[in-house]
Amino acid sequence: MDKAIVNNDFTDLLEGRHSVRSYDPNVKIPREEMLGMLNEAAKAPSSVNMQPWRFLIIESDEGKATLKPLLHFNSKQNRTSAAMIAVFGDMLCYEQADRIYTAAADQGIMPKLMAKAQLAAVVPLYKKASRQKMNDIVKIDSSLFAMQFMLVARSHGYDTNPIGGFDEHKIADAFGLDSQRYVPALIIAVGKAAAPGHRSVRMPVDDLIWWR
Repeated sequence: MDKAIVNNDFTDLLEGRHSVRSYDPNVKIPREEMLGMLNEAAKAPSSVNMQPWRFLIIESDEGKATLKPLLHFNSKQNRTSAAMIAVFGDMLCYEQADRIYTAAADQGIMPKLMAKAQLAAVVPLYKKASRQKMNDIVKIDSSLFAMQFMLVARSHGYDTNPIGGFDEHKIADAFGLDSQRYVPALIIAVGKAAAPGHRSVRMPVDDLIWWR
């Protein structure tokens, strides 16, 4: 087991994950460990394996100061967390298609002819997609990554809080990113909890299902 993983009990990870809003400001996450957690979480599925998620890791005082006016009601997380991870979806993610499918063929994951066929089919489809369709694709995929990251972070002994309350129209520009290309999905606060997250009520799924 990875020495950085402190909890490998999936049921405990699932049941114990709560949104934490107050963190120990003295605890920082080493970049090597952060990269490890991101790589683990990037095992998440994505449409045609395009992996459109991109990450802005906001950990410096200067970065957090830039983020602060863009947040809605989440200043404590920004102030105390080890990092605020803004997860973006790349609207031009298909530019990495050749790299992805060539690597899959080289590693024997798929035959080379299949990789070429996949490349020929996927790239034109993505290029022709409307902006709204691409927006939906990259945000859904980025959200799958985000949920996986929150469980991975907990396995490393950290806690998280997914945040949707921020000025999504300004965050890319504020950090010098191309706002037409990179669309924000959510922000994840991550760090060592200073106070436990509150349990919350979940509706019974029996009330949320249609059987056919």
